[in-house]
Amino acid sequence: MDIGQAVQESAGSVPVVAKSDVVVVGGGPAGFSAAIAARREGCSVTLIERYPYLGGLASGGMVLVLDDMNNGYEVTVTGTCMEMIERMARVGTCVYPPKEDQRQGWDVHKKWAPWGLFDFRSSSKPMPIVMAAAFDPDGWKRASNEMISEAGVDVRLHSWFSKAIVRDGAIKGVICETKAGRQAILGDVIIDTSGDLDVAAAAGARFTEGAYMITTVFRLGGVDAEEAERFRYEEPEAFAILDKQAKKVIGGSWDRWWLKTPLPGIIWCNCPHMTGYDAMKVEDQTRADFEGRKRIYALVEFVRAKMPGFKNAHVIDVAPQLGVRQTRLLQGEYVVTKDDVNNRVHFADTVARGRDYYTPYRSMLPQDIEGLIVAGRHYSATESAQKLSREIPPCMSMGQSAGVAAALALSGGIALRKVDPKAICARVRAQGGDPGDQPSANATLMETAA
Repeated sequence: MDIGQAVQESAGSVPVVAKSDVVVVGGGPAGFSAAIAARREGCSVTLIERYPYLGGLASGGMVLVLDDMNNGYEVTVTGTCMEMIERMARVGTCVYPPKEDQRQGWDVHKKWAPWGLFDFRSSSKPMPIVMAAAFDPDGWKRASNEMISEAGVDVRLHSWFSKAIVRDGAIKGVICETKAGRQAILGDVIIDTSGDLDVAAAAGARFTEGAYMITTVFRLGGVDAEEAERFRYEEPEAFAILDKQAKKVIGGSWDRWWLKTPLPGIIWCNCPHMTGYDAMKVEDQTRADFEGRKRIYALVEFVRAKMPGFKNAHVIDVAPQLGVRQTRLLQGEYVVTKDDVNNRVHFADTVARGRDYYTPYRSMLPQDIEGLIVAGRHYSATESAQKLSREIPPCMSMGQSAGVAAALALSGGIALRKVDPKAICARVRAQGGDPGDQPSANATLMETAA
């Protein structure tokens, strides 16, 4: 046979290995939040994850700053996200600025900006310090294991989603590939928190495909961060020249290409930024991994020779997961637009929020599939809107609301799309979350859900 031809598979039976009220596919931040929220509402929950750890892009992708959770100095994302922050902080694997340092001023900026804990969308100088958190990836794994175990969620790692089980327009479960062969997991409600809309797409839901930059995130050890920061502020002209050269070597980065972490001497580099790759293609993923490592070691060679504070720098690790920001996007009952995000539109059916934007319940529901809800960066939004609303904290807010919605549908014996958004918000608030039902003063109100 030649490439491009098809191989026929024989039909066979797949053993059912688990059955629960709610099945969550994807153990990243949104899935973790969804599973815990549903379990706290009394549902039996099975959480499926393809990697040998929980956390998704937070831990495996090493996206080590939680931000986009404040509207000015108002903290807008709480719930499971804040629980995670506080739990990691208690064991020294997370730092965040105290309330008195959440303000504008060069004193606090110099103290907290090296951690990335500033309002990155602000145009003022210095950028205000706000509620945000820097954490260690293994700290996330440890805390999530503890929280998910305490909640009583049935976790199945090493299980790669393969197929949706759909009957008469309703999803009934999923099939996963494992070392033990194909396995079926059945549930009354399925929550797609895969990040790439894997479940909903396989079930026949409508979607579009987008693309954004990809990153091979890495960490460096042996860095004298204090000396590097001294150079930034005391020799600004020399710093600007070398910083520009470093960014050219790495091939694209945020303004600060490195940030401090809770581990002494170890910094986080959320770069290189690489475009032109389709994260849904094996060939492109492979090329991105190779290209990223090539750029990483070129940068290390440069900064060791040129940059104060980096003469002993060395690679600690490269994230095991590619930093993928956008692939499939649901085309749900409502598609959030860039104007919705920029204008801070507050919807009548708002059930989650991020910085100063709101997520309507309809944008988490597929149009044609019953028993399925999505949460995370693949929610129903245009490409431009998703780029502004894809950070981890708002995805966790969506996940918590999705888990609650699943529980309300089951307890009420109704379809997901019939669940009252206000009831979702009430239960999320009872769990300590902020679902965005109470709009901030700068919101633009949309009175109806039509």
